[in-house]
Amino acid sequence: MSDILKYKDYYATISFSSEDEVFYGQLVGITDLVMFEGDSVKKLKIAFHEAVDDYLDTCKELGKVPEKKYKGSFNVRISSELHRQAALVAAVKNVTLNDFVRYALDLTIKKESKLILK
Repeated sequence: MSDILKYKDYYATISFSSEDEVFYGQLVGITDLVMFEGDSVKKLKIAFHEAVDDYLDTCKELGKVPEKKYKGSFNVRISSELHRQAALVAAVKNVTLNDFVRYALDLTIKKESKLILK
């Protein structure tokens, strides 16, 4: 599990490279690739703030909307057995497979967001 940083409503996942002895992160939820690094937690956080600020400044200069737009649909690859089981549970509950998946995602996000999106 990765750690998460938040700044100005932007989130980044954080990892550590033991080979390079450096912390590094990447902004999530945007269409562009924005990465940053630091050799201490303090430097990593500073680099994260600078990366977000630089990203926002660059988007402004380019006249670009910085956030990724989510269209509300996506493909999910699962095993045929999991697909079968989900379809059966949805049928028993008398809901569509889409509604069942939506419910499962909503339930998981509510549980996990208490831990992640503090």
